[in-house]
This record gives sequence, structure tokens and C-alpha cells, in this order.
Amino acid sequence: MSFAAHRARKRFGQHWLKDQSVLRQILEAAELGPQDTVLEVGPGRGALTEQLLASEAAGVRAVELDRDLVVGLRERFGADPRFELTEGDVLAVPLPQASAVVANIPYNITGPLLERLVGRLDRPVEQPYRRLVLLVQQEVGERIRARPGSSAFSALSVRMQLLARCSSVCPVPPRCFQPPPKVMSEVVALDPLPPEQRLDPALAKTVEMLLRRCFAARRKMLRNTLAGLVPPDGLQAWTDGAEVGLQQRPQEIAPDRWVRLAAGLNRLNA
Repeated sequence: MSFAAHRARKRFGQHWLKDQSVLRQILEAAELGPQDTVLEVGPGRGALTEQLLASEAAGVRAVELDRDLVVGLRERFGADPRFELTEGDVLAVPLPQASAVVANIPYNITGPLLERLVGRLDRPVEQPYRRLVLLVQQEVGERIRARPGSSAFSALSVRMQLLARCSSVCPVPPRCFQPPPKVMSEVVALDPLPPEQRLDPALAKTVEMLLRRCFAARRKMLRNTLAGLVPPDGLQAWTDGAEVGLQQRPQEIAPDRWVRLAAGLNRLNA
């Protein structure tokens, strides 16, 4: 099946990025050099793949689920020795070795894919990528880079900002795709923190527990959501030590303050 005959499949979340300006901005944000091997997730018809192969990168290792697109991609790029293609589900297949990730990812797997590529607080990726440049739904991009006090600030904001430096590259309106999605999109850049800057596993586990507990009731003050974790007469001293107010709500607490809360709780429970 040729690309021309292939129809975008909703179940795979397929929307082909066609805007050359956005493609250039993605490539520029990736800052690829001859030392880089790139993992591309869901190359589709290869618009971004073509840009990546035109860069200085040592190679492009793509993972594509749609078997019809796999045929077209091999026809289009198979003669280039720097191109490797794995057919399968990126959430299930062994990921090719790479130093960077550049991808227009299917929006319906954003959460689990971020976990696979970046990791969790208590289980980050062992060998982090140098940089990830991802095209995501704008709502997700806003949550990833949101600051405390913003309506978009969430548990995802805290997790991602404790795992990586997060920034916006550019907005991407629906007209930049074929077929156009019903939502705005955004390109984000993630620079995972080096191993020496990651949280200790025991501390990360406590941070994760606090995030789940508090953001499950994000409209409630911490006075209510933290109650029961320490004796009532110790609650004020615990949060004061973390420079957190009991009258605050979870979306008002910066990532480093969640770490302080977790560290204080671990000391109290030691």
C-alpha cells in the first residue's frame, strides 16, 4: 500500500504533521550532532524522518505500529544505512538504543509513553536520553511546564519537573496536520536530569505518595489532605519545616517543596 492510498487511522491517533516551519523548529530544538542516534516514535509517512536523516545525526531508529506504513517507510528510506525501523507497539517492543528522542507522538498514549521514555519519580530511566523533543496535545504541554498557582499545575507538572528540565518550543495549530486534530498541539523539549540529580528512591516514593493523596482532592487545603500522616500536634511543625502552608492547596506547592515535605515525613517516620 502506498502512502497516497493510506488513510489516517483514528485508533492509532494518526495525524500527519505537514507544516515545514514546525518541522524545522522541531529539528532545531533537538540540537542533533554526529554523536546522536535518534529514536523516532510513530514516523507515519516520514515527514519528520526525512528531516532527521538530513541532519548530522549518526542514525534514526524508528518504531511504527501500522504495518502498512512500515512497508512505505522501508520503500522510502530503506536504502539509507542510517535508517532502522522496528515494527510494533512502542509501549511493548524493546526500544532501540538512542541518545535523543524526536517524535510526533500519538496523543492517546502520551501518559504511558512519557513514563517509558522518562520514567517515574521512583523509577527513572536508567540511562536518560540527552533530550526529548515531543509534539503533544497543548493541554498536556501546558501541564508539563506549568508553574505553581497555574490552573494547569498538576501532579504531572511536579513529576516531570523533578525528572527533567521542561520548556516549550512552539504551538502547533490543527491546520499544520492532515487530517487536522480537534485540539491545539505544542512541541515541548525535555532534558532529563542526570543520575546524580535524581531523587533518592525512598524519597521519590514518598513524594509520589503525597502527590497521589493531595492531588486526588486538589480543591482541599493541605490541612485536610495531610491529616493523619503525622500526629495532629506535629502537623504544623512538619509543614513549616518544608516552608509550606497548611491553608495552601496542592496546585500552589512548587516541586522542591513537595520534596521537602517528603524528606520531613521520612525523618519523622525513621
